[in-house]
Amino acid sequence: MLSSAGVYVCATDTHSTDTSTDPKEPQLSGLRAADCELEAAVQRWMNWDRNPFTRAQIQSLVSRGLYDDLRSRLLSRLSFGTAGLRAPMGAGFNRINDLTVIQTTQGLYSYLNRCVSDLRIKGVVVGFDVRAQEESGCSSSRLAALTSSVLLSRDVPVHLFSSYVPTPFVPYAVKKLRAAAGVMITASHNMKEDNGYKVYWSNGAQVLAPHDKQVLQSVEEELQPWGALCWDHELVQRSPLRTDPIHQISRCYMEQLSSLCFHKALNSICPLKIVHSSFHGVGHVFVQDTFREFGFTPPIPVPQQKEPDPAFPTVHCPNPEEGHSVLKLSLQLAESEGATIVLATDPDADRLAVAERVDGWTVFSGNQVAALLGWWMFFNWKHTHPNVEPNNVYMLATCVSSRILQTMASTEGFNYQETLPGFKWIGNKIHDLCEEGHEVLFSFEESIGFLCGSWVPEKDGVSSAAVVAEMCSFLHHRKSTLTQQLLHIYHMYGCHVTRTSYVTCRDPPTIQRIFSRLRCFPATSSYPCSVGGVPIIAVRDINTGYDSSQSDGRSILPVAKSGHMITFTLQNGAVATLRTSGTEPKIKFYTELRGAPGESDASLLEEELNKVTAALLEDFLEPKKNKLILRTP
Repeated sequence: MLSSAGVYVCATDTHSTDTSTDPKEPQLSGLRAADCELEAAVQRWMNWDRNPFTRAQIQSLVSRGLYDDLRSRLLSRLSFGTAGLRAPMGAGFNRINDLTVIQTTQGLYSYLNRCVSDLRIKGVVVGFDVRAQEESGCSSSRLAALTSSVLLSRDVPVHLFSSYVPTPFVPYAVKKLRAAAGVMITASHNMKEDNGYKVYWSNGAQVLAPHDKQVLQSVEEELQPWGALCWDHELVQRSPLRTDPIHQISRCYMEQLSSLCFHKALNSICPLKIVHSSFHGVGHVFVQDTFREFGFTPPIPVPQQKEPDPAFPTVHCPNPEEGHSVLKLSLQLAESEGATIVLATDPDADRLAVAERVDGWTVFSGNQVAALLGWWMFFNWKHTHPNVEPNNVYMLATCVSSRILQTMASTEGFNYQETLPGFKWIGNKIHDLCEEGHEVLFSFEESIGFLCGSWVPEKDGVSSAAVVAEMCSFLHHRKSTLTQQLLHIYHMYGCHVTRTSYVTCRDPPTIQRIFSRLRCFPATSSYPCSVGGVPIIAVRDINTGYDSSQSDGRSILPVAKSGHMITFTLQNGAVATLRTSGTEPKIKFYTELRGAPGESDASLLEEELNKVTAALLEDFLEPKKNKLILRTP
């Protein structure tokens, strides 16, 4: 609070019992003159925050007169994106820190208390990854403890994992323990500066509207921390309402994993060597265990990346989707060990990258891995369900992913559905289909997110790693490879050539201007009518709900106001989508062109798609004019 001299008086914090006033805290005369709204926001922050590190960050910004930075941090709040809340760690109402996590959990509790009559019986699952930031005093484990403390202070049982776990363990635990909800503290594959807060509903899937909006509304009504217990991160060690589900959930998960294993005897004699990197995250131990469950010798770990390290020191970006540039150590180890397969999970182990060495190394795209896994899951389903029609079987994909599963479905007779981007949509669709008595065999999003089966309503790099290993073992026994099988799939169903990339843009007004221009393109006063000289025959705009391919002009997919996504269907059969990322400052673009079954030469398709993709980038995004940062090859 403000003293008579206009100096902030430090509130009690959980890191220290020293409550004395710091005589060096900054004067506020310049701030008062600059912005009354900002002064009030600073006042609230200093009154409410008890973390000395984040308090010091705000104090430093005030004393240095960095008002634009203060406005950025304090005059806006976090909102749910495609993967919950995600932002840089540090001081501010739009950052991930002790205070915003406490505020969010208070809002979550208030909403759950209104919606779930037996909340104090079911409780909430809480998990965390390995992230930490020294300068803000934030870590995933600490934020998970504070999340738990808020709930425990309201007599809500908390199933808090005692150690880091893969993200899919939290939704699995929500379902297994029949909890009211789950929270996972993670920023997945984001840069080391970020962290996040993912919320799962009682069905195990991430929250969708109206729950997400109503949770945030409840947060706005509960901004001031309730009391000292909310800041007591050691409450989890004392409260009888806290349980640790790590052993039960690990055991049950591994037992249920056997439903995805079809050739265990063959696996036990597999001569293939496989390298695995966990990218300094949680995946090492869990992937080793899944391999043993499938009958394999555990994969060879990349020693420099095996142990958890929130600095991610050996990679410029902890996202295995980036390909060769971040898989360098894995590929080098594979070469020296004589391994032909490399698997890499991201820091929270919900994503999986796959590479294979035949002549040289091929790092498969998410769409290519999905083609292989889709084939593999249906191949094994047919063998275990002879003489059964697959009219009750489903596969799912997001609408920016390859249509390869759709093509398979039309040929093989099973069902295919697509969802909006983000596995939260897939998870909820899985729940709905299973409730109706259907079987969901496989689901994916192109950003290397895969789910085999339906017992975890979230992408799962841990189980997918074991499934891919078994597929490799089976193909090796048949003297084939992933590369050869992918060509066989394309021969059966037609080549599906895809391009996926992004540009980075950290200026929201620029992003808004780009998409506004696409909705009122020069010379048309509407959407563009061609790209690279190829006529556009249909436009779908998820942000406005418009779809010119539908008789009523309305999109079948739900309207999504939180971001931009426009899809163009071209006369040559290509499909191109531009969308904003829900987790990073990026504009992503996706293109696909399909060939006819029986055509094995994809070079002409690739040439045509490359032209479309280049025109999409240059004409629609205008990277030089808009100062966009192109993805590093």
